[in-house]
Amino acid sequence: MVIEVDRDRCEGFGFCEQAAPSVFELDENGELHVLVSEVPSADEPAATTAIHLCPVAALHSN
Repeated sequence: MVIEVDRDRCEGFGFCEQAAPSVFELDENGELHVLVSEVPSADEPAATTAIHLCPVAALHSN
């Protein structure tokens, strides 16, 4: 699973980081960083939850 962030939509709410802290991180400026180029299979359920929790639909997987 690869996560893509729509930077124009992301507002830095942080629900993704709360759901999958090993995959997402918000920096001190509220900029979202995806910490892995490909989500490990063990983290896929949390990453999928994070995608669904995003209130502005800024996260997508392929």
